[in-house]
Amino acid sequence: MGKNQNVYDNEIFFEGYKGIREQENNYNKLQEQPAIKSLLPDLKGKRILDLGCGYGESCSYFIEKGAQKVVGIDISKKMLEVARKENSHENIEYLEKSMDDIENLSGKFDLVYSSLALHYMENFGKLLRDINNLLSKDGEFIYSQEHPLSTAHGKGLRWTRDEDGTRVHYNLANYMKSGKRETTWFVDGVIKYHRTFSEIINTVNECGFQIEKILEPLPSEEDIKLIPKMVQDFHKPSFLILKLGKK
Repeated sequence: MGKNQNVYDNEIFFEGYKGIREQENNYNKLQEQPAIKSLLPDLKGKRILDLGCGYGESCSYFIEKGAQKVVGIDISKKMLEVARKENSHENIEYLEKSMDDIENLSGKFDLVYSSLALHYMENFGKLLRDINNLLSKDGEFIYSQEHPLSTAHGKGLRWTRDEDGTRVHYNLANYMKSGKRETTWFVDGVIKYHRTFSEIINTVNECGFQIEKILEPLPSEEDIKLIPKMVQDFHKPSFLILKLGKK
């Protein structure tokens, strides 16, 4: 996440987030992770950069799949403490660093990966250019973010419900107003950045990438049995996932 905000080191936020991730079933585990992992190439012998690596679970996964070297960066001391404790390996290097500052990383990477971190970044274009410069000739960038229909939301109720409390439809407003959104998630004042689909796609193109695949994952019948409220994702998906190649 950007250098101006490090909400993951807020004790209340960190414990709330940790509680969600420790649940047996959650959106990340059932929906986002299977979808983004479905886009990964063969990782044998690859050098990988994980932006916003958090607990380092993906870094360990990459090593298990044969990666030669993994660099995980995160701005949160608390997240990296967990990563170094639970997901350490001789071929994983964890760095406390903002994604704003990756231009000075040494070496080239075959894959840059980021799970649910880019919607915290203000300067999307700079980040994409830095990533492109860090990729090898045939390198790929695979990332997920909160869906633009989600990041558009600012104040007020997200859903219209019927008299039984069932979500009838999503309340979309200000979608075409790109920029900062301040939301409450465990704590007040969490900053995210909204971008329209056209802004995302045009910036990707302008920064030297071509789109290889776009996913808007939906829950399976089994997922809905485990987390019944996931049925709402047929009104509005939760995640946007892109696989990008260098032009």
